Amino acid sequence: MNDIIQTIAVYAIPVIFAITLHEAAHGYVARMLGDPTAYQAGRVSLNPARHIDPVGTLLVPVVILLMSKLMGSSGMLFGWAKPVPVDFGRLRRPKKDMLWVALAGPAANLLMSILWVFSLRLFLESGMQESFWFEMAMAGVQVNLVLMALNLLPIPPLDGGRILFSLLPNRLAWQYAKIEPYGMVIVIVLLVTNVLWVLMSPILALGTTIVQWFL
Repeated sequence: MNDIIQTIAVYAIPVIFAITLHEAAHGYVARMLGDPTAYQAGRVSLNPARHIDPVGTLLVPVVILLMSKLMGSSGMLFGWAKPVPVDFGRLRRPKKDMLWVALAGPAANLLMSILWVFSLRLFLESGMQESFWFEMAMAGVQVNLVLMALNLLPIPPLDGGRILFSLLPNRLAWQYAKIEPYGMVIVIVLLVTNVLWVLMSPILALGTTIVQWFL
C-alpha cells in the first residue's frame, strides 16, 4: 500500500499539469489566431483548477496507475481535462489555423518534458538521484512524452486528427471528419489490444531524442 501511495504522489503533479496545461495551450493559441472563446471562459490560465475534470484528470489516471502497479506492468497512462472551448469558425483562417491550435497541446507537452529534463539535470548535479523529487521529474518527462505521442495520432478528435484535417484537401478532409464520433472508441480498442503503443512508438522515439538534447 505504501508503494502505491508513493507512486500516486510521484505522478500527481506531473499528470495534472501535463493534462491541464495541454488544454490551456489550445486556448492561448486560439486567442492569438482570432478566437477569444476560451479566454472569455477563463480557460487561458496556468491554474490547473480551471481545467481539471474530476474523472479524466484525477480518477482515470489514478485507477490506471493502481492497476499497472498491481499487475506489475508500466501500463498506458491515459486521461483528459475539460476540453477548452474553441470556435474554429472565429479563427481568421479556420481550416489552416486549426492546425496551429491543435499542435499547441502536444507542443506544450514537449516543452514541459524539456523543463522536467532541466530539473533532472539539477538533481543529477546535486547527487539527488534517489530523491522523491528526482522520481517526480522522471515521471514528468515520461507523462508528457506519452501524452504528446498519444495526442499526435491522426485519429479525430485527438489533436493529430485535427492536424490531418487541416492538411487534407477540403473534400477529403470532410470525409475524414466523419470518423470523429467513433474516434475515442477506436483509441480504446487500440489501447486494449496493445496496438496503441506500436503506433505511438515512432513519436515517442522522436520526443525522447529531442529531450535528450537538453539532458
